[in-house]
Order: sequence, then C-alpha cells, then structure tokens
Amino acid sequence: MIVIDPPNAAGHGRLWSHLASDTSFEELHAFARELGIPERGFDRDHYDVPSEWYDAAVAAGAVPISSRELIERLVSAGLRRRKRR
Repeated sequence: MIVIDPPNAAGHGRLWSHLASDTSFEELHAFARELGIPERGFDRDHYDVPSEWYDAAVAAGAVPISSRELIERLVSAGLRRRKRR
C-alpha cells in the first residue's frame, strides 16, 4: 500500500510530505513515476513530496497516515533504511 504523511517537514522554504510503500520499493517507484515525481526525490526509503503535491498523491491512491505510522509501517515491512552516521 502507498502511504503519505502530512506535509509537516520543513526544508528549502516549503513543507514536505513523505511518500512510502509498506509493500515494496518497486510499488513505490511505479507510483512516483505515475505521479511525475522526479527520481531525485527518493531518499533511502521514501520520496520527499512538496505540500503542493499532497492532494494529487491522495487523489491517485496514496493513503494519508501520521508520520509515526509511516515509520512503523516501513519498519514492520523491513523497508526502513536509516541514515548512516
């Protein structure tokens, strides 16, 4: 399932959502391509999506969930990729 959290991450003068899949990266990449999200928006285990694109992502089938639930789903699915330190 494709999920998206609310646009609450600030960066580069705007707010961002995180688009992820709790099934596979293949599903996530295919959904992002259909929406026209550039590949450069992929960050380890999710796509960064500007707030202006949130409604379009939901209209295309992304399920709105909390940021906490998004992380929990990635971890449960074994798809969470943490930043290297």
